[in-house]
Amino acid sequence: MDNKLEKQGRPKRGVSLYSYNGDYGVSMDLEDMFAEMKDMGARGLEILANSHIEGYPNHSEDWFQKWDRLIIEYDIVPVEYGHWVDSRLYMGRELTSEESLVMLERDFKIANRLGFTVLRTKLGVIDDDLTPVTNWREFIKMALPLAEKYNVRMCPEIHAPTLLNSKMVKEFVEFIEETGTKYFGLNIDFGVFQTKYLDASEYGPGDWVQPPGNHSEVEEIIPLLPYVYCCHAKFVKMSEECEEVVIPYEKIINTLIEQKWDGYMLSEYEGPYAKKAGYPSIQVRRQHIMMKKLLGE
Repeated sequence: MDNKLEKQGRPKRGVSLYSYNGDYGVSMDLEDMFAEMKDMGARGLEILANSHIEGYPNHSEDWFQKWDRLIIEYDIVPVEYGHWVDSRLYMGRELTSEESLVMLERDFKIANRLGFTVLRTKLGVIDDDLTPVTNWREFIKMALPLAEKYNVRMCPEIHAPTLLNSKMVKEFVEFIEETGTKYFGLNIDFGVFQTKYLDASEYGPGDWVQPPGNHSEVEEIIPLLPYVYCCHAKFVKMSEECEEVVIPYEKIINTLIEQKWDGYMLSEYEGPYAKKAGYPSIQVRRQHIMMKKLLGE
């Protein structure tokens, strides 16, 4: 479907390939995941650079050509490129701002080549509250001219346990307003709105279990939307009736529609993987049935 035919002022559907983490490299490869997306009509794509780019960061031209073919063949829109500023790369010290800038520029170049304009830029953190390293302002400001050159927008992910009405988010917004930049923004993970939690018995060995915590109110996203270039449509469990059981999706999507936010919601499954092969795919498909209904597609 041509972009011009997509409904204006409404969120669009996509998928983070992280969702298939339980099957990727086992029963699915990159093309399999693209085929799943096309079949669901979910055009927007997020990859994780170190997981989905063969040989990253030492990629090959052959792989790039394969990528180009798949993007065209499956009618996929590269939306968000997931990468890290690996501040803890060296034992005993954090990366300097200059070293962080080199790491950022490396990923700007790759993301630009692959067609991405939004980056989920994971900053190094210093505590369990996901507080970023103290020099983040310095190296992000240093990187802004390069981000403009490569036409990419760095977006830290606002992820539980961080709340939308928190010191960290306020500092990100202050940075954007003080610099006037369009090349630094936010990715809101819908897990910040999670109101219920699965019992540990529903998970299998090796699954990550989201601990209970405080949540943000859906309305708190509204003043942030001018700075939000992408959202992670986090989900934990889709029922057989295609309803998310722990995150209030109807309220979230209705709010985005009312605010005429037209970015991509990228499915990010973060529930149990170990039940059976193909389970993540079933969950993603159920989520897209729900999202299509809520979007009026």
